[in-house]
Amino acid sequence: MSQSNAIKIANRISARLSLRDPQDESLRILCDVLEQLGLSKDPDLDRWIELLRQQYPTVKGFERAFPSLCFALATGVGKTRLMGAMIAWLYLTGRSRHFFVLAPNLTIYEKLKMDFLPGSPKYVFQGIPELAQTPPVLITGDDYQEGRGVRLDYAIAESKTGDLFGSETAPHINIFNISKINALENAKGATKSKVAKIRRIQEYVGESYFSYLANLPDLVVLMDEAHRYYASAGAQALNDLNPVLGIELTATPKTVGANPRDFKNIIYHYPLSRALKDGYVKIPAVATRKDFRAANYSEEQLEKIKLEDGIHHHEYVKTELTSFANNTGNKLVKPFMLVVAQDTDHADRLKVRIEHDDFFNGAYKGKVITVHSNQTGEESEETMQRLLAVEHDKDTEIVIHVNKLKEGWDVTNLYTIVPLRASASEILTEQTIGRGLRLPYGKRTGVEAVDRLTIIAHDRFQEIIDRANNDDSIIKKVLYIGLDDDENGIPEVKPQQIIVPSMAEFLLGNQVIDNNGLQACEPQAIYQTNSISKPVLNTETERKVAELTFKVVSEEAKRLTSSQQLSAPEVKANVTRRVQQALREWEVTQHQISSSSDQLDLTEMIEEQVEQPSFLSMEDTEVQELVGTITEKLMEYTIDIPRIVVLPEREVNYGFNDFNLSGLDRIALKPGSKELLLTHLENNEQRTISWQEGGEAEERLENYLIRYLLDHDEIDYDEHADMLYKLAGQMVNHLCSYQPEEDAESVLKNAGRQLAEFIWVQIKQNMWTTPTGYTGRITQGFDVIHPATFNFAGNEKPRDFRVAIPGGEKNKVRQMIFTGFTKCCYPYQKFDSVDGELRLAQILENDPSVIRWMKPRPGQFRIEYANGKNYEPDFVVEMDNGYCLIEPKKATEIDAPEVQAKTRAAIRWCEFANQNAEKLNGKSWQYALIPHDEIELSRSISGLMADFMMTNSLSV
Repeated sequence: MSQSNAIKIANRISARLSLRDPQDESLRILCDVLEQLGLSKDPDLDRWIELLRQQYPTVKGFERAFPSLCFALATGVGKTRLMGAMIAWLYLTGRSRHFFVLAPNLTIYEKLKMDFLPGSPKYVFQGIPELAQTPPVLITGDDYQEGRGVRLDYAIAESKTGDLFGSETAPHINIFNISKINALENAKGATKSKVAKIRRIQEYVGESYFSYLANLPDLVVLMDEAHRYYASAGAQALNDLNPVLGIELTATPKTVGANPRDFKNIIYHYPLSRALKDGYVKIPAVATRKDFRAANYSEEQLEKIKLEDGIHHHEYVKTELTSFANNTGNKLVKPFMLVVAQDTDHADRLKVRIEHDDFFNGAYKGKVITVHSNQTGEESEETMQRLLAVEHDKDTEIVIHVNKLKEGWDVTNLYTIVPLRASASEILTEQTIGRGLRLPYGKRTGVEAVDRLTIIAHDRFQEIIDRANNDDSIIKKVLYIGLDDDENGIPEVKPQQIIVPSMAEFLLGNQVIDNNGLQACEPQAIYQTNSISKPVLNTETERKVAELTFKVVSEEAKRLTSSQQLSAPEVKANVTRRVQQALREWEVTQHQISSSSDQLDLTEMIEEQVEQPSFLSMEDTEVQELVGTITEKLMEYTIDIPRIVVLPEREVNYGFNDFNLSGLDRIALKPGSKELLLTHLENNEQRTISWQEGGEAEERLENYLIRYLLDHDEIDYDEHADMLYKLAGQMVNHLCSYQPEEDAESVLKNAGRQLAEFIWVQIKQNMWTTPTGYTGRITQGFDVIHPATFNFAGNEKPRDFRVAIPGGEKNKVRQMIFTGFTKCCYPYQKFDSVDGELRLAQILENDPSVIRWMKPRPGQFRIEYANGKNYEPDFVVEMDNGYCLIEPKKATEIDAPEVQAKTRAAIRWCEFANQNAEKLNGKSWQYALIPHDEIELSRSISGLMADFMMTNSLSV
């Protein structure tokens, strides 16, 4: 297979599996290595090391009887998906059809079996068509004795005689726990045989399954949590398997035991510090109490405080996650808390304490599981099942473990860790914190509570903070339990949560619901202004009509240009007809449930019967009248916010500016030194690379560089040849300026890839794209305002928004909730600041030119401002003469780059909205960015817009 084809396959796999950058880089390294070195049952290990060290100096040896490469990726980055990508690449490029995936324990073994099972939620080959057409044959430690894989191999004789990759041959993936292969004898008393089952001769193959695997000409072993296979028994078993290649995956590339040391075969290392910086994992934070002194408490008292504060944080996060799911439409994540106990007796005592009636009134009784080595038989099996299902099991909120969950527990909903009686060094290990670093939504959301993992560490707080000052520390965030008036505070009292319908829904009878599903108190002083009347929906049927009307109108909105079209006779008639139809179906279903009579024919009932059955509680005319009333209220309390998709006006092309290489004086390389010092221009990071003689000769010295530059998708030889030879020539001339040409060629032979990368960095810096305009396409003229979920302090009550907040409480405004509005599209609102947002709301309510206003819920706007990030303006306002988006901002932050980027995006959005409004003869849109110190009750909205309306030039 040609080099370009292998690279194309790697690119295709990376795109199909949506590999993250470190996964993609790892796959490309494997591709690069195996393009240079072939796989064999009798490899020249010295030759492998010699060639690898030229380009990957961290590889110093294998420590195994076969070539084995370690890819060290931080916990949570995605080692299992990388494993799938590598298997797919090895198979599709014709290098191997037989794979042996090794797990260090039962937890990981069960997880891997599920991840390699087609149709499972985390299936590792999802999206790769070749493996959908020819699904892999999965053989596990539980079923290998059935001989499935062996019989298939023997049925296709050529698969063991050289033609390994016929179109009809599927890959064979063996998944085994290490304990299945590293035992030479069975456990005492298990059977009369002294030979482990996997090493016994099997009739269907004429040899043991272990020997069958060892004799395969293309076996590749993939080791999950590779640091667990350096003990003598495991290492020897792997050598006995005699694979052609080993791929080791781990977050901690060190041997275990009293004297750990780094692996000698690390070819790629992506540490947790980089994963945090790149946003692939949660942000670890350490929490304590303000002015807490651990020395003042006994061990038992300290333990009690930490457990209780862990619960405070757990309940806080639970509320935040519910709010996020409700407001964004994402799946609901159910968090749990992990307690790290000292020993098994300690764990059992903790479980009794947490489930006691005195601990939060027995709220966690039956919701705690313990995991430790003393559990056996049925108890251990039940615990393991609950442990594996903890992401979805509503009955498990707390897990207590004793040093038994070090690897493989692949969960995304761990948000609170309470390490008891542990040192700072033990707490900060990646194996402890790593259990909770995986992101539930696959990426950070921008909501801090959703993106954060918190460690409760009152007694070790200072030690952890001291360690956090190190550059490589993964702890950079500090939280304080019980501190309500600080952005880094976690309230001691569980926050309240309410689901608030739109004002239209509320005035029609829909109630505000709290987080227990109960009706919350109604807003005060909302009906005394503007003579707002509240239609009362007295019956269940009337409330069902309202529910159905909202649903039908939401669907109708997708084809209408404005909410005012809801009053058009044909639209009203269509909405009424659909509601009547849905209502009759619902009433018939309700009657069937409550009646023992024969089943009724819906078609005959609804379409053919002239007279309505006696159990139908509303006449069609009554339904029509109520639908009309509801629709009018919806129109009254809807702001027509169009959905806009921004598209480039023409195809975006790219090219490269003419330039000369800079920084060549930083390269002073001679063959005798066998060392290359590179400085990356983008970050000034220096790297030393060892090299030795080797490689094929090229006709022109420049080709040693160009062959690597062509690996980049952006480079096309026919179009960019002149630039490539110019820049490669400058590098060659520099190397020849201080040494003979043959010495320069020696350097190019062995360090060509790294020198090409030096050139590529500068090529990227001089890349241009076609300046292009954008057009906005309106996909929907308006949308029904959906319910919003608000959290506020547990000891708070809704406040009248007009009542002044004492100066000492202003910093708690984010924990408050306000009511009393007459123009807001929601009966309740929250604000981030008093002098900015709350004061602006007061101005909006006072200004006679304002018709409606609201603070948009997440997803209401789709204004992209940077790399897919979405901007939600703070306020959207409908006035007599137009619409406006308003962003109150602290005066010192007005010129911040992110604020300016959002401003440019909002201006562009308004331009597209105005193009649509002009066609429909509708109101225009404007955007204002207002410093907080300019927002005063004496100001009018029109005056603020006149002073702070932003234009294309970002001028006021």
